[in-house]
Amino acid sequence: MFGLFSTRPTLPSTPAPTLRLHNNLTGTLEEFSPLTPEAVTMYTCGPTVYDYAHIGNLRSYVFADTLKRTLIHFGYEVKHTINLTDFGHLSDDGDAGEDKMMKGLKREGLPVSLSAMRELSDRFITAFKSDIESLRILPPTTWARASDYVEMQIRLIETLEGKGYTYETRDGVYFDISKFPTYGKLGNIDLNALRSGARVDINEEKRHPADFAVWKKGLLGWDSRWGKGFPGWHIECSAMAIATLGKSIDIHTGGIDHIHTHHNAEIAQSEAATGKQFAHFWLHNEFITIDNTKISKSLHNGITLRHLLDLGFTGDDYRYWLLTAHYRSPVNFTIEALRGAKQALYRLKRHVFEEYRGVKAEPDETILDRFATLIGNDLDTPGALALVWEVVKSDSLTKTQKYGTLLAIDSVLDIGLSDNPEDGARSLGIIAKHELPLDVQALVDEREAARVARNWPLADHLREALNLKGYSIEDTPQGPRVSKAT
Repeated sequence: MFGLFSTRPTLPSTPAPTLRLHNNLTGTLEEFSPLTPEAVTMYTCGPTVYDYAHIGNLRSYVFADTLKRTLIHFGYEVKHTINLTDFGHLSDDGDAGEDKMMKGLKREGLPVSLSAMRELSDRFITAFKSDIESLRILPPTTWARASDYVEMQIRLIETLEGKGYTYETRDGVYFDISKFPTYGKLGNIDLNALRSGARVDINEEKRHPADFAVWKKGLLGWDSRWGKGFPGWHIECSAMAIATLGKSIDIHTGGIDHIHTHHNAEIAQSEAATGKQFAHFWLHNEFITIDNTKISKSLHNGITLRHLLDLGFTGDDYRYWLLTAHYRSPVNFTIEALRGAKQALYRLKRHVFEEYRGVKAEPDETILDRFATLIGNDLDTPGALALVWEVVKSDSLTKTQKYGTLLAIDSVLDIGLSDNPEDGARSLGIIAKHELPLDVQALVDEREAARVARNWPLADHLREALNLKGYSIEDTPQGPRVSKAT
């Protein structure tokens, strides 16, 4: 299913160039080295599963997948967790807005209950995983569903309370950021100018506007020493990262919008509880706009992958388009831009599936060193795609070298070049002559005879006849190529 699992050539044994990543904790490009030789530990902030993910959300997971595949390409094993937030506070999001899960329950006409939240989240977890598969994103080692880790979250809050980092109010339990002097170190946040962020409200009992809830009291939820209620949003990720990956992890990823509040809260509560540095590398992808407008539910411009599929695009088309921009660069989405990506990828796949069918794959080590330098420079996917086209157009590489090199590069980019050539050609609508209906085969043969005889009016007439039957034909040096008309 995924390109990574296709038969691939053995990569060269020469040492790969250094892998350098932009660490938002320091604001610099740093050489990556894992904490232990066993495996790189990586945590990715996942979705709140109350609705379909829009295409802006999905950029985070294509970026994280590219990072993971790059780590694998550089010889590392990766232990990866993505969380699924499947419950909410039911009354307030903490940022003076409606909780997302509560909003989903109302939209679907479901009762306000834990079982209804489970039902709602089951549906959208399935939808999210379908999107992930369409985008060829490797599944994580662990899907961490927040409601399955509530006991761990409560224990973590109790640890923070025992160490004096929390205080209780009428509506919940809050983390006291004054007890954690380095709060805001991610992104160099100015606490004096910090406005309330995600799930951080302002009330009279809070000691600082940026203090954040680790437990919210309510009439529904789970029992705890502070009464019935729900864990705070931030504590979920800390608990699940520690439970699945350990107290200190290599890499944490997410969208750039998580830096100011969510990820600083994760750092504070995790490090306060364990006494260890929580994550050593923090990487974040930039936003996507749609027609130069920020994606917003209130603006109803949250295009989903399903919308794109309905328009005739594929997950590969969208993945290719994303890879044409660096993950730390803002990018504006338009249907015209995606259509251009689709056309480019179609040409690329058609070349691979038709030119290299049955060809032995042996990568060129020099080109792969160049690829490793590009992708190892903070995931330079635009440069990597440019190199792909350079390989295709090269006059100095043999077909064997081209095919092997493209397969090796596709183990990281995974835009579908590693699909079985026969299946790949069919996915593009290209049909072998022997697979055509007999009447269509006859028209193709008759047209080819007319073309050889330079009877252009008859050849054009037969082309139209093929079009009426739903087929298009293209003349090539290798003979006519027939595909389903689009």
